[in-house]
Amino acid sequence: MDWSAEAIEQLRALWAEGHSTAEIGRRMGISKNAVVGKAHRLHLPARPSPIQREQAAAASAAPRPVAPAASTAPAVPAPAPRPVAQAPAPVESVARPAAPVLRAAPPPPVVRPFQRSNARSCCWPIGEPGTPEFRFCTSEAFAGKPYCLEHASIAYVKARDRREDAA
Repeated sequence: MDWSAEAIEQLRALWAEGHSTAEIGRRMGISKNAVVGKAHRLHLPARPSPIQREQAAAASAAPRPVAPAASTAPAVPAPAPRPVAQAPAPVESVARPAAPVLRAAPPPPVVRPFQRSNARSCCWPIGEPGTPEFRFCTSEAFAGKPYCLEHASIAYVKARDRREDAA
């Protein structure tokens, strides 16, 4: 958009009136982002955040305490506060140890037994974890792998050469 002198003046006027950037854009027939960009380049004063505006409006709508009106009557001094009578302390005060602060014990960790019979058994999970049916395959693991031959063939898939797809 080419900003004419009239458009800039209209932007400045609408900005000074406190209209939102979206409203200014609608009135001028341009996008909100165009308004924001030009306002930034013109160094127009920043707008307060809509959140801050809502908080300020709520604070101004809240009733404020009214200060008492100044009267022409002479000020009467306030009476001095009377001392509060206290009961005498018992002669024999027993010092009690401070009660220990009890903190809630952290919940015990959830430990589920790993159902592998030995380090050479397959650890392929079967079923949904957390259900009673959940278990691990206990077949003998393939040499150097954590899974049996069947599950290793699922877990370790050779990456295809992309050149094969191109042909």
